[in-house]
Amino acid sequence: MKTASSSSGKRPRTLAGTTSKSVDAARKQTLAHYESALRLMQEGKYEKAHAAFNQMLAASPADLAERIRMYINACLQQISKGKKTFATDEERYDYAVSLLNEGHYEDAKTHFKRIIAENESADYAFYGLAVLASMTGDAQHCLEHLTEAIRLNAKNRIQARADSDFQDMADDPRFTELLYPEM
Repeated sequence: MKTASSSSGKRPRTLAGTTSKSVDAARKQTLAHYESALRLMQEGKYEKAHAAFNQMLAASPADLAERIRMYINACLQQISKGKKTFATDEERYDYAVSLLNEGHYEDAKTHFKRIIAENESADYAFYGLAVLASMTGDAQHCLEHLTEAIRLNAKNRIQARADSDFQDMADDPRFTELLYPEM
């Protein structure tokens, strides 16, 4: 007895007859989107995965809809775990520094930028971005952020002189000129 999968070149049969090529193509596309959303979840990109699952839910076949709903709920749980609330920008800054120290550079960057979005004169957030850029080898952004931090608060110049997080920048003449302009 031949099954639908073993017959060569024939479309699967249903109770109503054979399925159309357009239905097969649509199902393949839906499965490709489903697999893509699952990969996003596996990579920890829960917000993107949530959006992808939500987008395909309305047009998904019934056999996938329940699984999609389950993954949507799993994404929402993971998203809510990652949400932190902070009473002050300083608390957010402390959290960003802890992320930076643990090597979670993109997450730290997001928090530093959020502080700046809410308070453009937050010199400490620019300083944090400068440290992050130094640690990741991005000299140009390090100098830009440190320049802004010093412009907003001149004490950052003195702090940067003794900060070991800038050790990779020590040989850059632009860095030396920024920290020791009087020379």
